[in-house]
Amino acid sequence: MSSPRLTALDALHRALGATMTDFAGWDMPLRYGSEREEHLAVRTKAGLFDLSHMGEITVSGPQAGELLDHALVGFISALGVLRARYTMICAEDGGILDDLIVYRTAENEYLVVANASNAQLVLDELTARAGGFDAVVRDDRDAYALIAVQGPEANGILASVTDADLPGLKYYALLPATVAGKQVWLARTGYTGEDGFEIFSAPADAGHLWTALTEAGRGAGLVPCGLSCRDTLRLEAGMPLYGHELNTELTPFDAGLGRVVRFDKTTNGGAFVGREALERAAAEAGANPPRVLVGLVSEGRRVPRAEYAVVDAEGAPVGRITSGAPSPTLGRPIAMAYVDAAHAAPGSTVAVDVRGKHEPVEVVALPFYKRAR
Repeated sequence: MSSPRLTALDALHRALGATMTDFAGWDMPLRYGSEREEHLAVRTKAGLFDLSHMGEITVSGPQAGELLDHALVGFISALGVLRARYTMICAEDGGILDDLIVYRTAENEYLVVANASNAQLVLDELTARAGGFDAVVRDDRDAYALIAVQGPEANGILASVTDADLPGLKYYALLPATVAGKQVWLARTGYTGEDGFEIFSAPADAGHLWTALTEAGRGAGLVPCGLSCRDTLRLEAGMPLYGHELNTELTPFDAGLGRVVRFDKTTNGGAFVGREALERAAAEAGANPPRVLVGLVSEGRRVPRAEYAVVDAEGAPVGRITSGAPSPTLGRPIAMAYVDAAHAAPGSTVAVDVRGKHEPVEVVALPFYKRAR
C-alpha cells in the first residue's frame, strides 16, 4: 500500500499542530483545533485552506473548446476568456463521473479542476475522448498548489498583499495576478457559501503565500482551516460533494443540477458523451421525478448521517441521507437527502432512522445558509 501524497504545505500544517488524515490518497489537514471555531471563523471573519489535493488538467489547442464540449455536459467553448464554469463529466449512460470547474485561461487553453478522488479518472476520460480533436490533454497536478481564503474578511486580507483588481474579479472568473510577490492565477469560485478567492501557484511558492496571507490576516481573525469545517460549510451552503450527493448511479437531473447540461451546444453537431441518456433523464425529471434532493433540519440532538434511512409516518423507507452534520451556524443538526417526490415539499415532516430510533425532521429548501449580499 503506497503512502499518501504530501502537499507543498505539509510541513506547515504539522508545525501548526494539524490533525492529518488520508483523503483521496493525500495526507491532508482535518482540523487544527476546534472544527466548530474554524467553521465560525469562515462565516464571520476568514479561513485559510490548503486545497492542493485537487486535480488540475490543462486542455489546449485549436479545438480544445470543441473537445470539452464533446467530453463534458457544458457548453465550454462559449465560455469567455478568464471566466469559469461549473460542469460535469458523465458516462454514456448519463451517470456522473465527477463535477468540475473549468477555467478558460486563454483563447485556446482551459484549466479543468477535478475532485482529488476522481482526478485520474477524469484525466483518463478526457484523454480517451480527445481522439479526432486538434487538442492536447496534459496532467498538471504537479504543476500547481492551491490555497483558498474564504470569509467576509477575505477581500481585505488579500487586497493587502496584491494590487490585483479584486472588485473587478467577478464570481466564477479568474485573472493572472501577483500575490505577495509571486505570479499566480487568482480565481473567485468558492465552496463555503462565503465570498473568497482561490490562488493557483507553483508548489515552490505555496509556503511563502500561506505565510504572507497568515500575516496579512492576523488582525482580521484569519485562521487555518481543515477538511472537516470545509465539509460543514459546504453542507450549510447546499453544495454537493462527489461520492455523497453525486455518483455514477445519478444523473445531473437526479441531483437537481440539470441546468449544467447544455443541449443547445452548437459544436460537434450538438453531440456530446451521454447526450441521449441525459435527454431521457431530463424528460423523466420534468414529468415525474422519482427522487428529489432536499434539506432536512432536526429539532433533536441526534445527527442524521450519510446512508441513514429516511422514513415516513408509518416507518416505511422513503429516502436516504447523503450528508449530515451538526450545523455550527444554525445550531441544529442538518442533512441532505434523496427522498421520494411525494415527501419532498418544504414543510413536510419525515423521520430519520438513527440507530433504530426515528428522529422527526423537517424538509426544507436548499441551501440551509445564504450569506447576505
